[in-house]
Amino acid sequence: MAAIAAFGAEGLGLRRLSRFYANPCFPKGMGPDFVNAVAVADTADLGGDAVAVLAALHRIEARFGRARSTRWAGRVLDLDLLALGGRIFPDPEKQAEWRALPLGIQQSVAPEELILPHPRLQDRAFVLVPMRDVAPGWHHPATGCDVTGMLAALPAAAVAEVIPM
Repeated sequence: MAAIAAFGAEGLGLRRLSRFYANPCFPKGMGPDFVNAVAVADTADLGGDAVAVLAALHRIEARFGRARSTRWAGRVLDLDLLALGGRIFPDPEKQAEWRALPLGIQQSVAPEELILPHPRLQDRAFVLVPMRDVAPGWHHPATGCDVTGMLAALPAAAVAEVIPM
């Protein structure tokens, strides 16, 4: 909760916060269970600028001891920018390219620029279950699917692993 409280100091006005959920580490077997939540924040103080919002999230992570060493390494805090309204960033082609990237490549290659919406959000129950709490009607601007539809497309077992705390 202290990290959420730090949003205001970074120009992010907290509007809604989901419940907290426990789920297995991703990728599975790489560490202890995670706790996930989704926040909706007002970004007007940052001009709605996606890069500025991501930089603010990274400053919060650093304040709480996050060190960025290797991709998908264990971490004390991981704040992802999932979406910024209905924007696609940097462009629809790049977003689609990263959305289609195989898991093995995702684990070793990081994009050189911010990709929005987050290219894997539609594949991750641990993102979509808490997102349903705060933005069930949000539509993915590239696919047209809403949160409820994206969740319905996932295996029931993956959704069942995301447990409210």
